[in-house]
Formats: sequence, C-alpha cells, structure tokens
Amino acid sequence: MSDIFSFLTEHAIPFRRFDHVAVFTCEESATLPPMPGGDTKNLFLRDEKGKRHFLVTVGHEKTVDLKKLKDVLGVKGVSFASPERLKQYLGVDPGSVTLLGLIHDRACAVEVWIDEAVWKHDAIQCHPLVNTATLVIPREGMEKFFALTKRQVHIAEIPSRV
Repeated sequence: MSDIFSFLTEHAIPFRRFDHVAVFTCEESATLPPMPGGDTKNLFLRDEKGKRHFLVTVGHEKTVDLKKLKDVLGVKGVSFASPERLKQYLGVDPGSVTLLGLIHDRACAVEVWIDEAVWKHDAIQCHPLVNTATLVIPREGMEKFFALTKRQVHIAEIPSRV
C-alpha cells in the first residue's frame, strides 16, 4: 500500500489532517465535528459487463440516480463494483473509498467523475486510504494529484434521485 502522506508531502500537495473514529457511511460521518471543504461521498461503480470502472464523487447529502447516471457515463447499465474489485483497483476496503485511492490504479483503468457542486468548493475532504481520518486538500492540490496520477477528470452534474 502506498503511503499517501509521503506522496502528498513529497509532491508539495498541502493537506490538513483530521483523525476520528472509523466511519463507514455518510450518516456516521455526519456525527463528526465540522471540517472545512466539500464533504464527499464516493461510489465505486462498474458498467454492465465489468469492463469499465468509475469513481464517482458527489456531496455526502446527494443520492445518486444510477439509472440516469448511466447516460452521463455513456454505458447501458451501471452497478456497484464488488469489494474485490475495489481492492484490486483502488487498494481500499468498503467504507474507505476515496479519490486518493487512485494512487493504486497505475494502469489508469478507473474513470473519475466529480459532481460539479463538489468541484466548486475551495477544498475537498478525502479519506487517506482508511476511514479513521479525513484530509482536507485544496482544489489546486487535487488538480496536482490528478496530474501526477495521470488522470483525466470529468466534472459533470451527477443526477440525483428526488
């Protein structure tokens, strides 16, 4: 497993660290003390044939409409990927899905989609590959992280269920 703190420090990507109890859901994370930046929910998804994988990041309050999301992603169907695929591609366990997990996807097989409402924040909250802490990283730092991990990031309006 990559040491995300060393990576961020080595590449001069600033972050603020907030340690906390393990959180597995957005409901649990809502009980944590407030932190700056856009709080996020990360969905690790796959297409209907399991050939394409997606990391979709939205605000924690948003409930994503998967039926409409498939049109945004350009696939016939989309569903949650298995914990085994999550570990294979992002190197994390369920409950710890994070944009920073892209450090493990050296083949750049996972497509990154971020909701435009999240991207408007000056900083974004991310787990540091475990769910017992949150890092707050300025948007410019996230842009640098994506460039260093050779990511094309899609900023789009991710559809929500009403």
